[in-house]
Amino acid sequence: MNMRVSETAVPAPPAPRQLEDLGLHPVLLRDLLLKTMFRQNLSTAAEVSRGMCLPLPLAQELIDIARAQKLVEATGTLRGSGSSEMGFQLTESGKARALDALSQSEYHGAAPVPLDAYREQVRRQSVRNIRITPERLKAAMGHLILPEGFLDELGPAITSGRSVLMYGPPGNGKSSIAEGIRQALGDTIWVPRAVEYAGQVIAVFDPIVHTPAEEEGETGSSGLRLAGSRHDRRYIRCKRPAVMTGGELTLDMLDLRYNPVARTYQAPLQMKATGGVFIVDDLGRQ
Repeated sequence: MNMRVSETAVPAPPAPRQLEDLGLHPVLLRDLLLKTMFRQNLSTAAEVSRGMCLPLPLAQELIDIARAQKLVEATGTLRGSGSSEMGFQLTESGKARALDALSQSEYHGAAPVPLDAYREQVRRQSVRNIRITPERLKAAMGHLILPEGFLDELGPAITSGRSVLMYGPPGNGKSSIAEGIRQALGDTIWVPRAVEYAGQVIAVFDPIVHTPAEEEGETGSSGLRLAGSRHDRRYIRCKRPAVMTGGELTLDMLDLRYNPVARTYQAPLQMKATGGVFIVDDLGRQ
């Protein structure tokens, strides 16, 4: 059953106004710039802004810092599409530094969010802040035949933000109820594309798990372009996620996953489910 996702009441993370607002080490930012320009073949500040999900002034400031270190050089004015922009490219030293940084981590693109900053955002968009009415629960589970009074007990359990244990024989609707819980949550949250901890970048946004509420660059209900400078584009506005696992769950699936080929980290299942529902089906078969 489809439910219309209401406009989020979760405040959007504000756009950073200066590099210090990003909360990232200058060397990490510089190397990310070089890797992103190298891998994505970027040549203008506007392209860097889009590639790293940063406001244009901050992208230009990063380029200026790299130019001062002789890692990036200007190639002159690029003309096209009715406008002109200054073009940039990596110097030989910049390419060497980019390759060295890529040998340590292949991650490039959107600047990550510091873990502490994401922790604060998680608190702001906790399910404990949601008001789930009986009407919302009925709309999400109206297609199920449930015992009388069941929804009255389920509502407080959901908004407690704690684990909910449902048990019973196979086929009695436990999984359907769990999916109904996700639909009842209804609103949207802000999911970081990646987070940073101790200098390591961990990819969080997963298109298999996270469903964007609207495409990047679309106009929101206020008529303002969401890809502009009013919110931190390192985050993506998504429907609250639902991650389901079953008998295949092992302890290592709940830990960071390192890809030795790409030399990057992926967030574990429970981290991707943050702000939504993490369903462990058939508990006891693990």
